[in-house]
Amino acid sequence: MDLSLGLDKISGIGPKTYAKLEKAGLRTLGDLIYYLPRTYENYRTTTTIDQIRPGKVMIKGKPDSLKTTQARRRHLSITEGVIRDNTGAIRVVWFNQPYRVRQLNPKKEYYFTGNYDFKYGKYQLTSPAVTEAAEVSETESSFQPIYSAKNSLTPLFFKKLIHKLRGNFAAIPDLLPEENSPNFAQKGSRADALYSVHFPETPEDVKKGRNYLAYEELFEFLLAAKLNQQENQKLNAIKLPFNAENTKKIVQNLPFKLTNAQRIATWDILRDLEKPVPMNRLLQGDVGSGKTVVAALAAHQAAKSGHQTAILAPTAILASQHATGLSELLEPFGLKIALLTGSTKNKPSLKKKIKNGEIDIIIGTHALLTDDTTFRSLALCIIDEQHRFGVAQRHKLLQKTALSTPGFAPHLLSMTATPIPRSLQLTVFGDLDISILDSLPTGRQPIATKIMPEIEMQENLYPALREHLKSGEQVYFICRLIDDNDKSKTTDVKKLHKKISKIFFEYNVSILHGKMKPSEKDQIMQDFLDNKVQILVSTTVVEVGVNVPNATQIVIMDAEGYGLAQLHQLRGRVGRGKKASNCYLITSGEDQPSRRLKELEKSTDGFYLSEVDLKLRGPGEIYGSLQHGELNLQIATLADTKLIAAARKHATEFAKHPENMVKYKELNNNIKKYQQLTTLN
Repeated sequence: MDLSLGLDKISGIGPKTYAKLEKAGLRTLGDLIYYLPRTYENYRTTTTIDQIRPGKVMIKGKPDSLKTTQARRRHLSITEGVIRDNTGAIRVVWFNQPYRVRQLNPKKEYYFTGNYDFKYGKYQLTSPAVTEAAEVSETESSFQPIYSAKNSLTPLFFKKLIHKLRGNFAAIPDLLPEENSPNFAQKGSRADALYSVHFPETPEDVKKGRNYLAYEELFEFLLAAKLNQQENQKLNAIKLPFNAENTKKIVQNLPFKLTNAQRIATWDILRDLEKPVPMNRLLQGDVGSGKTVVAALAAHQAAKSGHQTAILAPTAILASQHATGLSELLEPFGLKIALLTGSTKNKPSLKKKIKNGEIDIIIGTHALLTDDTTFRSLALCIIDEQHRFGVAQRHKLLQKTALSTPGFAPHLLSMTATPIPRSLQLTVFGDLDISILDSLPTGRQPIATKIMPEIEMQENLYPALREHLKSGEQVYFICRLIDDNDKSKTTDVKKLHKKISKIFFEYNVSILHGKMKPSEKDQIMQDFLDNKVQILVSTTVVEVGVNVPNATQIVIMDAEGYGLAQLHQLRGRVGRGKKASNCYLITSGEDQPSRRLKELEKSTDGFYLSEVDLKLRGPGEIYGSLQHGELNLQIATLADTKLIAAARKHATEFAKHPENMVKYKELNNNIKKYQQLTTLN
């Protein structure tokens, strides 16, 4: 079976179906084969309604009398009715799922799976999952896969399509090399694993199959990391000698004392810069942990060695903030610092100075990447919020060293305020050195976090915010949507802006969202920074952004709709000054707050929360959020240390003979794609 074969070549897939599959990201046979079931159900465990007991149940029946009503609380719809079988009927309720009325045909039978319990004075089946009975084959194993729908492609469509290929699974070629592989990863293992996952007889079949596929996934990542590490060690870098006296003067001149974590990270980085091979280090620190001063000391070492540093930031306002901070720290010591953004005036003159080496540190946005921005001797590249930039953008900056100093690669320091779980660091970032800032600078106030139902805002939240505004402090309101969306009951930023403007009419209330022009967004953030705007109603575009010490209150609407890491990042917009700050997580609906909201309420430790997030969401989603899906662990779980150890050993041994890669075409192609993320070439 050729997994690179296009799905348009498969019998039974016409142009219209292929167009839908392509839109869903499925183009080849391999894409389809690796489209794994999201869950499994044993359809022989159904309960008749006359035998139902509280707890998780599966009922086979027909829906009746479904209708949707709007609750008095905003943004909450209730869809309710009954489910009938030939023994009786029970009440069923869904919250914020009005489409169920259109989806469910009262003449058809469905399997309803969910919790049957006592709520609001009566027993009911609450928000059950639904599978049409016609989609479940009575002749197959009772333990059957359930696929996720993709756009207009139903779970039944995927089940039938993959079932057509069942006889060909034995011909799926192995991906992994047999050299040094463990016993469960020998010849034919891949075909067996994929068959077990798509056509299992028992849960044990699924577990065994996914175990192999997880190993396969880990092996690819670890091999890519190991090969990257080997390639980077072959590159030449400009040696930037450490000068203890110069560094000591700067540290003594700081208006604050470095934390121990900052000292350790700085020392590791400054030692790396002395080496003749390029540094490839990730500096990760929780929001407000003081990454900028560490970067400043590294840039200072480059400048005192006669070379330049480029600092790439995702937004003009953040670049401007860095430029201001670095100027205050380093200009007293004779360093020349410049800001280069799309709105910079006299660009030709500034770019000439950069090319001539008159500027030591250049901070900028994408303007740094243009072909006419050249350097005399670029030795250090610092990328802030590195996950905001694509592979091509990062490489374009790195290539500027090769242009200014042929034969040399830059030292690279990537920075992120998204704490990465330590267990994930070991596996996915095997080719990077990592420095961690896990303590906040002295004087930073903790942020009090409170979960609050939307219905309490009028009585409890608004009066509290008014008191803070009277004291001269500022407030963020965060929404997920820009415009009203009939399909969603989520608060949108435009409506909320109008509402907040009326409630707090005596203050300047501004709106910010992603559809605005960059210059417009920058101006609004600048006005907020200057306290010309007291309340900013925004989408998540402020997730990583400007430091506004006077902003002490943040209200996150529909908080259940965010991931834990994103909520933590948004909370980090406040707590940046000397005043105590508050974060309000607003919920709607009848359900109890989720575990992630409760964890956020009790902890402000980003590294602890990242480990919780890893357990709740899995490594793929977290890594995907860091790298915009370039690498995405879909199957592997990092709780299985034995599997990781086996894959690491296998990858390390195989990497000793990289010439063998040519024998494994599919593996080779995958590895090359993965290597692009962190290689310095």
